[in-house]
Amino acid sequence: MERKTFDLGDVVLMKKQHPCGANEMEIIRMGMDIRIKCVKCKHSILLPRAKFEKSLKKVLRSPGDGQSAIDE
Repeated sequence: MERKTFDLGDVVLMKKQHPCGANEMEIIRMGMDIRIKCVKCKHSILLPRAKFEKSLKKVLRSPGDGQSAIDE
């Protein structure tokens, strides 16, 4: 199975949803543990990297996906 690649600032889709009803999370810290923040309610969660990789479904968008403020 191919490893999923993710980076700081990515918005990811998790397998289980947050109690507020959203399952989109933003990665705000990376290391041995990964801190993610709920996009809907802004609550942050600290997960071990192995548990995060297991519950990650897919990367929805990255901060550098052609969404620049100045296109000139």
